[in-house]
Amino acid sequence: MPANPSPHRPPATDAAPVRIRRRAEHATAPANLYALLTRLYEHRGDGAPATSLAELLPVGGFLGMDAAACLLADQIQRGGGILIVGDYDADGATGSAVALLGLRALGATWMDHLTPSRFRHGYGLSPAVADAAAERRPDLIVTVDNGIASLAGVARAAEHGIPVLVTDHHLPGAELPAAAAIVNPNQPGCAFPSKHIAGCGVMFYLLAATRAELNRRGWFATRPSPNLATLLDLVALGTVADVVSLDRNNRILVEQGLRRIRAGACRPGLRALLEIAGGRVEGVTARDLGFAAGPRLNAAGRLDDMGVGVECLTTDDPIRAMRLAQRLNGLNGERRELEHRILDEAVALVERDAANQGTPPPALCVHGAQWHEGVIGIVAARLRERWHRPTIVFADGGDGLLRGSARSIDQLHIRDAIDAVDKRHPGLIVRFGGHAMAAGLSLPRDGLQDFRAAFSTEVARQLGAELAAREILSDGELPAPLMTLHTADALRRSGPWGKGFAEPMFDGVFAVTQTRIAADRHLKLRVQLADVPPLEAIGFHLAERRDLVAGRVRLAYRLEINDYRGLRSPQLVFEHLEPVLD
Repeated sequence: MPANPSPHRPPATDAAPVRIRRRAEHATAPANLYALLTRLYEHRGDGAPATSLAELLPVGGFLGMDAAACLLADQIQRGGGILIVGDYDADGATGSAVALLGLRALGATWMDHLTPSRFRHGYGLSPAVADAAAERRPDLIVTVDNGIASLAGVARAAEHGIPVLVTDHHLPGAELPAAAAIVNPNQPGCAFPSKHIAGCGVMFYLLAATRAELNRRGWFATRPSPNLATLLDLVALGTVADVVSLDRNNRILVEQGLRRIRAGACRPGLRALLEIAGGRVEGVTARDLGFAAGPRLNAAGRLDDMGVGVECLTTDDPIRAMRLAQRLNGLNGERRELEHRILDEAVALVERDAANQGTPPPALCVHGAQWHEGVIGIVAARLRERWHRPTIVFADGGDGLLRGSARSIDQLHIRDAIDAVDKRHPGLIVRFGGHAMAAGLSLPRDGLQDFRAAFSTEVARQLGAELAAREILSDGELPAPLMTLHTADALRRSGPWGKGFAEPMFDGVFAVTQTRIAADRHLKLRVQLADVPPLEAIGFHLAERRDLVAGRVRLAYRLEINDYRGLRSPQLVFEHLEPVLD
């Protein structure tokens, strides 16, 4: 393995081309802020912000919801034991926290949670997890953000005499588990329109249905009916951190959660995560949840035990919450160091293969014997961004199997591509699961080369031989009078923005007056546009493109706010840079 390469290596000539395409024929965005915001919504197929809880889709659209609500209501009324089995990512942690807090508010008296270890148990309700759950002697197991593929685990729980209620949002396989009830918008026959709702959102809906069922039974005649909207701060965090598509229903859930956070009505643990990341709670946005709180929460599942994250989100003690947030912050620092090291090694492997073959293959598939299983998903995403190819990164699982984390591009449904490989090569893949943009799988160690060839063949079959261009959608050229702090603040608050409802992106030509590298990986520029004071611009993980900086450059950028020690100024955060030759 080569030594860590320099982060200033020149950009790979075999990287996919980048094309900036404007969303409309208008070359310039409107110079009026109100008109600009109106056009941004129109570009995204929506005429107005999604804000009101009254606009949420009704719970009745879920297949299996009535049976699931009755199961929970029965256990609450009889004081039965309910064990939550979550996932080890942010969606699973927030969903577990929503379940525990919501059930307590509904009147449940016996609750516990079990989060499988990424390293000891793997994903979901496996037979081993079912055995561990049985030791706690619950009357009902409720999965959160997993379970739709847990056929063996649900069967093992049945052997222990424990019914399972599955709540999930992942795509099912050909067979569903023999659970007591299943709530999943993506199961066959489910009419719930929001197929992109996260696992925490599914649990929120189940709690609402259970409250309605308990109300029908007269449960709240002698006790107050809880306001479940108090859980929306956690639903917002899990929805954003899981990078699900922000359809209108998800945007309502996120916006309502953000409003609660800004008003100070959020869980002490979430407040602590935001504060320890340097964020301002009163001005929090979806981006802060995705890039500040989310990674710190996810760090527990990547390197340690997500039980720490669930406790951080559920504790009512602000001091305890801050201590747990500090622990999560420390884990996130370790995660970042591991990611940088593994990414450098993975990039070197791809570049070596590209040099030997003349170009990288249609899909990237790399493995490192010493790579940490907890960070390979992030590394896969970084490689995908750099080469614009479907990417799978493997690490040793310690049991003779390789664990792979896959990330895709818009043109390829990666879970279906892996499924096609499995059908054409039975026995090559031990297990897999996921959705369009991300998936996980396990292989025998000696099957890596065969899988790599089969996966590249399948991707080439679906995408063709030509390397697809990475396309950046621009809302046009932002007029100089709107490059202000006021505009940046209005854009921040006009979301929530995210996957499927992209943050406003603009493009334009600027004169460069200063160039430097920050933290070895980020490219910082000072740029000038006529009639506008000089602006700071930063491209994260784009240090390698420094050699492309000329006197004038075209940037594809977001207008954001740089908040440094209380001093706020507009800043361009660019995703793409290309020289402009006179």
